Amino acid sequence: MSSPAQERRCVGRMVSALLLLLLSGCSCMDVIVPNSINAVNGSTVKIPCTFTSCYKMDVTKFSMNWTYKETSNDTEETFMSFNKKRGMVPARFTRFGDRVTFAGNLDKNDVSIILSDVQLDDVGIYNCNVINPPDRIHGYGAIQLNVVTELPPIRDSTIAVVIGASVGGALALLILSMVVVKCLRRHRTQELISEEKMEEEGKLEAEGVAEEETKQP
Repeated sequence: MSSPAQERRCVGRMVSALLLLLLSGCSCMDVIVPNSINAVNGSTVKIPCTFTSCYKMDVTKFSMNWTYKETSNDTEETFMSFNKKRGMVPARFTRFGDRVTFAGNLDKNDVSIILSDVQLDDVGIYNCNVINPPDRIHGYGAIQLNVVTELPPIRDSTIAVVIGASVGGALALLILSMVVVKCLRRHRTQELISEEKMEEEGKLEAEGVAEEETKQP
């Protein structure tokens, strides 16, 4: 039989192991990116990437990089990464040259970038890779960049608004006219009824006078 001291030590080891398991099991890393972005050839576009984590970012442990590949079967090329002394630093001698700049805010878990003078051959998959120890999950987000010669035209709703306003105004005027006509008709009807009633009362009064005159000797 084990002694009370041994039982206490055993319980203590179990509690410590459970706490260690709970602490090490925190894995809520999540990278938030759009699925795809359209950019006009020659324009400047922001490629957003933010992340959530169980732990506050520690620059001595934090790690992230942006990579590019033309298709899902190609090899990734790192064009920007985090340096604990210099922050986000573009890689030298990449396909983008100096066209990529950091546009995020590390204090807000924002590692977005800006790509300027977009070219047709910039089409591809942009990967945002984040590691924030002691979070065990490595965050990963992929954005498909599509480059077009022009964006689809925005539908001009001005004409529709003008037409709608005109139709609405015409309907309101028609309804108002109908109400006025109805009121005038009702008023005229009431006047006719009053006139007929007055004529009828006049006839009755005249007949009564005639009867009185006939009865007198």
